[in-house]
Amino acid sequence: MSDPSATIRIAAAVMTDEAGRLLLVRKRGTRSFMQAGGKLGPGETPVAALLRELDEELGLKLSPSEPLYIGRFHAPAANEPGHIVEADLFHVDLPAPVRPAAEIEEVIWLDASRVAEIDLAPLTRDHVLPLWMAGR
Repeated sequence: MSDPSATIRIAAAVMTDEAGRLLLVRKRGTRSFMQAGGKLGPGETPVAALLRELDEELGLKLSPSEPLYIGRFHAPAANEPGHIVEADLFHVDLPAPVRPAAEIEEVIWLDASRVAEIDLAPLTRDHVLPLWMAGR
């Protein structure tokens, strides 16, 4: 049985633009690109955590009805060795341009032709990319 303290609960957004590109972020001091989002606070629901994180990280103000639940996925944590992320993924229509804030150092729009060039977090590589490619 796995150690529950090694599991990190997160909520993350799968966002695409009108050209079908996927929005990815890179946190300050890290190499891997991933979905915007983050850890759930004590007693926080996945939707509440997602809305808080998108506001903090990208300046997006969304209503609780906007994120559409995709599912729960597990993957090795990109920035915390020995940990697993348990991620509630949501599709979010991008209502406005984004700007990196808080711990986000870089925001990119990933085109399918550039997938091999980008260092991707395991959750993004193993779960989000297949979902994104299937929906293209």
